[in-house]
Amino acid sequence: MNDLFTPYTYKSLKLKNRVVMPPMCQYSVDNKDGIATDWHYNHYVSRAVGGTGLIIVEMADVEPDGRITDYDLGLWSDDQIPALARIVEASHAHGAKIGIQVAHAGRKAEDAEHPVSASAIPYDSKSKTPHALTTEKVKEMVQKFKRGVQRAVQAGFDTIELHGAHGYLIHQFHSPLTNKRTDEYGQDRTLFGREVIAAAKSVMPEDMPLIMRISAREYVDGGYGIRESLEISRAYKEAGADIFHISSGGEGPVGAEGGPGTQAAYQVSLARTIKQELNVPVIAVGRLDEAVLADAVIGNEEADLVAVGRGMLRNPYWTLEAGVKLGKDADVPKQYKLGFPR
Repeated sequence: MNDLFTPYTYKSLKLKNRVVMPPMCQYSVDNKDGIATDWHYNHYVSRAVGGTGLIIVEMADVEPDGRITDYDLGLWSDDQIPALARIVEASHAHGAKIGIQVAHAGRKAEDAEHPVSASAIPYDSKSKTPHALTTEKVKEMVQKFKRGVQRAVQAGFDTIELHGAHGYLIHQFHSPLTNKRTDEYGQDRTLFGREVIAAAKSVMPEDMPLIMRISAREYVDGGYGIRESLEISRAYKEAGADIFHISSGGEGPVGAEGGPGTQAAYQVSLARTIKQELNVPVIAVGRLDEAVLADAVIGNEEADLVAVGRGMLRNPYWTLEAGVKLGKDADVPKQYKLGFPR
């Protein structure tokens, strides 16, 4: 039976354990140039020292106006490659594998003067109304994703994650709430996401896995649920997505039925359903900070990997401490062994 510290391999991605640090924006690019800073270096490399199997670097955007804020990371310029490569090299030196989330915020780009989206529908009453991308501009956007992924590959990342969740641009295209188009991208709402996947795969090594993050449930009034997200995920799987990172929400103001729960493991059932129905590897996320719970998710075969977000923000050595709690070999660095007795 697998557990949290069972190694995991998918294609060229070989992980020493099942613990994932999910992408969490740091909003720390003070120069607003999209280039990773010493903060990012220390932030990610400390989690590598802390035993994390797979680190996924926060949302890095394919154009300046695709950032949530101007303090976000970017992948629109070759100038952004060296600082990311430095993080990759150091993370590898401490035994971790590392990916990066490639994205565009679409209508949720707060600092963009003219945000864009699938359709001209604002996020809420306080947000700017986005400009609906023309068909030609959508095709150009696919190429921007392609170039962003290519830069990530050049930086040496072990895997790429496309952000199709939380109401960002790919999600805006596949959601009927935000895609009211009449062209080909409205007639088939997964077309944009599928084209981005194909473009990404065309510049990735053949054996490098592509992760797709999706919101498997929306919380706005009239939002889609697991039945629709299964169809969306099936289309993305057929297009070439290898692993699915299952989250929920983020597409708009919470509706009358309420938002996501606050209980532990509140999204695991969504991950389990997609794993079982589509026969794909999945990453589960959502209040899985307790080591015994995270271990149970793996042991019960509800997910292949477990992402620990808030817990890892609080403690970069979460994985080492989980190993102590579970009586497992967490590969504690020799310099820290006195602090992690067995």
